[in-house]
Amino acid sequence: MSKILFPLLLLFTFTLYSHATPKSSKSAADKDITITGKVIDKDTGEPLEYATIAFFSKKDNKIVDGCITDTQGEFSIQVAKDLYNITIEYISYKKITISNKKLDSNVNLGTISLEIDFASLGEVEIIAERTTVEIKLDKKIYNVGKDLTVSGGNVSDVLDNIPSVSVDVEGNVALRGNDNVTILINGKPSGLVGLNSTEALRQLPADAIEKVEVITSPSARYQSEGTAGILNIILRRSKLQGFNGAITTNAGYPNSAGISGNVNYRTGDINFFSTTSYNYRESPGHSYTFTKYKAEGNYIDEKNDWDNTSKGLTSNIGLEWYINDSASLTTSLVYRDSDNERYAENKIFQFDENLNLTGQSLRLEPEFGDSKTIQYATNFTKNFKTSGHKFTFDFQYEDNDDNKNSIIVNDGVNSEQITTLENQQNILLQSDYVLPIGENSQFELGYRGDFSTKSTDYAVDTYNEATDSYTVNDSLSNIFNFKVYISALYAQYGSKINKFSYLFGLRMENTQTTIDQPTTGYFKKKNITGLFPTINFSYELNDKESLTLGYSRRLQRPRGHHLNPFPSRTSLTNIFQGNPDLDPSYSGLFDLGYLNRFSKVTLSTSIYFQHEKDESNWVSFETGETVSINGQDIPVIQRTPVNMAKEDRFGYEFNVNYTPTRKWRINTDFNLFKNMTRGDYNGVNYDADNLSWNVRLSNKYTLPGNIDWQTNMDYRGPSKDAQNTRDGIFSINLALSKDLFEDKASIAFNISDLLNSRRYKGDINTPTFYTTRDLQFRVGQSFNLSFTYRFNQKKKPERPNNRGEGFDIDG
Repeated sequence: MSKILFPLLLLFTFTLYSHATPKSSKSAADKDITITGKVIDKDTGEPLEYATIAFFSKKDNKIVDGCITDTQGEFSIQVAKDLYNITIEYISYKKITISNKKLDSNVNLGTISLEIDFASLGEVEIIAERTTVEIKLDKKIYNVGKDLTVSGGNVSDVLDNIPSVSVDVEGNVALRGNDNVTILINGKPSGLVGLNSTEALRQLPADAIEKVEVITSPSARYQSEGTAGILNIILRRSKLQGFNGAITTNAGYPNSAGISGNVNYRTGDINFFSTTSYNYRESPGHSYTFTKYKAEGNYIDEKNDWDNTSKGLTSNIGLEWYINDSASLTTSLVYRDSDNERYAENKIFQFDENLNLTGQSLRLEPEFGDSKTIQYATNFTKNFKTSGHKFTFDFQYEDNDDNKNSIIVNDGVNSEQITTLENQQNILLQSDYVLPIGENSQFELGYRGDFSTKSTDYAVDTYNEATDSYTVNDSLSNIFNFKVYISALYAQYGSKINKFSYLFGLRMENTQTTIDQPTTGYFKKKNITGLFPTINFSYELNDKESLTLGYSRRLQRPRGHHLNPFPSRTSLTNIFQGNPDLDPSYSGLFDLGYLNRFSKVTLSTSIYFQHEKDESNWVSFETGETVSINGQDIPVIQRTPVNMAKEDRFGYEFNVNYTPTRKWRINTDFNLFKNMTRGDYNGVNYDADNLSWNVRLSNKYTLPGNIDWQTNMDYRGPSKDAQNTRDGIFSINLALSKDLFEDKASIAFNISDLLNSRRYKGDINTPTFYTTRDLQFRVGQSFNLSFTYRFNQKKKPERPNNRGEGFDIDG
């Protein structure tokens, strides 16, 4: 309705002008020339009905005539011969002005393309109708839209629908097939991720996200951690005057339910914002392994079934104070409290070399856990008189607790009690200074300090039948303390010369790590300093095409549990043990990108190459120890990380967004990559070549009755390394949505994993044993129904905005 009322009001204004101003000396008879043309949406090519064309007299800049376009976006008007300023307008689009146009004969102004103006969309918060992408010098920004398949979902669901990003069956996030990716919230490490990032990302609601930055060629401003790159999740926050927000409720099967809300209230110089959610979810899972021990000739058939129940409250509350026109202070508090229950059943069947059953056992492991996070953050921003000249300072303190208690029941007998108490404290200090130089150049300087302390208390109590009590098992219990102190300085300079842009940066990071294990007396310190240069180029071939080239040096630091030398068991026959001698892995990453925008198609492609040394790989081997099960000695298999290899990684990806009509949108993302790994460990060669690919297709169509229908299909190709072979994974998600109450509310229904095919299958082949595996983190299809109500919020018009910007040194 507003699209009609706006131009009609302008025409009414024309009428008022014609009666309230002196009459021109030229009468209607003097209007002897005809002006024609057509107005369309610049990105979709669709005609814009009710666009307004106004003619202003050059002499006094007053409106003298005007008209609106028809259903085909076309207009025709008779005007008098004169010199005019002509404006073409359409609500929520950028106005075009044709200045000093001399009209003395019939003229066809041709096709006039308007692009949307997000800065003038009115006094309401605008919620994106669809995911759009902005191309920057060092990153791609995906403004998260109304993706039906994640309605009522969580952050993991959103990330799994972002091009170049994938989330596996266990919830681990990968970028371009590489799982060494750093995840930030609002540009910083966050308590919303906490100790267990996989579980925390499932607690944060999808509706809380405004955009996701995919940074495959990070500039020096960003920390060097993450050889694959950085994912920066920006949470939604409004700065509009008054009260606005949205509430979403959802329920599903397997049993799940949740409610989340994001609200903002601004009055004067104070802005209050909050995102709060409570979620409950049950997730049944299953794994199967069949192992042949080559030397012994016997077999182990191991089956695991589990039911996970998670429930938790997550809240992000903050206050912005606009001290004056140039300075602001923002404080926020993150609180997360979640409980988890896991009931696992492990069955082991033993066979001889002829596959005759020789024994079996049943292991039950109920586990109860709770996780709490609290984070305080403060940001001060000072803007100077020159646009872009600013100083920022950030302080953040975070405290995480993650506690678990479990009981091991072997063949009906309580054998062990296991308690894991984890605490991690983080302090972040960051300061950035940005100085514009001239009109098109900029210099940046900054400091960042990350100080993290983590302690893990792992206690195993063994049941004693004689005393009918539990005693501490000193051979399995241990305490592990881990500190990482990182201090970094960076500087970068960027400039734009005509269509060419560049950004040069250098970052220096000093890392001090301390490993302290009082249980064994193990103590070790490391102090490493490294330089990390970054280079980014961009060239605009024309208004629709651009090229980007980036280089960055990155590293992967070992995580705390990868360094813990004390073994932990997933079953009697399988153990995990960290490696305290692990060193960081370093890599150089090159990325060449190309963007082309057609009338209804946007094509984004890139070719990338990465060389990594001292790569950390997982190796599996027999420890030489055995465990007695039903009187039979079974070899124990250990899995541990080691620095053993160098890796070259080549890749090509492209993303195509095609919009045939306003009601139909197709998006596809394809990533082809090859890994070449070279390395040896303990006399075993781990050389491997792997060629794999991922492809994703999303199709959204508006059915009769304005019902939106979306289908997402995803295939992750097979892969292999020296020990592991993994099958491909194909999955389909479906969703339907309908807007209600004049777009103030929406109801959506989605089905995840329609074919029940999202499962991890593969083999492990070593000189001493062979294992085939089948893992399904969540068994079966899941169904979800969600309802969203928005107050003082509206959706953006149904259109894409695949704009590429060649230069953005603001990061």
